[in-house]
Amino acid sequence: MRLNIDTKIIGQNIILVPYKEHHVNKYHLWMKSEELQKLTASDPLTLEEEYNMQKTWQEDDDKCTFIILDKCTYSEGDNEIDSMIGDTNIFITDKDNMVGEIEIMIAEEVARGKKRGWEAVILMMLYGIRNIKIKSYEAKIYIKNDISINMFKKLGFKEKSRSEIFEEITLVKLVDDDWVSNLEGHVKYELQSYLL
Repeated sequence: MRLNIDTKIIGQNIILVPYKEHHVNKYHLWMKSEELQKLTASDPLTLEEEYNMQKTWQEDDDKCTFIILDKCTYSEGDNEIDSMIGDTNIFITDKDNMVGEIEIMIAEEVARGKKRGWEAVILMMLYGIRNIKIKSYEAKIYIKNDISINMFKKLGFKEKSRSEIFEEITLVKLVDDDWVSNLEGHVKYELQSYLL
């Protein structure tokens, strides 16, 4: 999405930066993992296909993605590639009602269990509400991914449907002022210009 192409979001423990070409090689390595493919319902892509996918995420007006950097690692080395731990996305599934499918992936095992995904998904949802004008969210999660399911439920999402065939659960949350205030109470952040 061109909207976030020059936006950096600095949180307490993470930094969100737009998904750029220089991130693709590491992202491609992550997505060779069968575990991550299963958890994200993704098919393996060639490196060339991954570069093409990055361009669509950057250009299409119904997709918004940020790469998640570990803030501590980044502050030590000022190196985005070494600091990459995952990504978070919003895919607009219904433009008339501004429904956004929210996704989160913490690819680096050393970054799991440290609330990096929690912070990233809250920052992403707030960005979607404030800047994309998302009115409701849905999260489609692998049915055995209890960590993600529980995280979204703690964030106020409710189960909408469950598909045994696709091994997927769909959770939903309508955006309202109280919920936004609650989300903002969990994080401290600032938006800055992203300059490479």
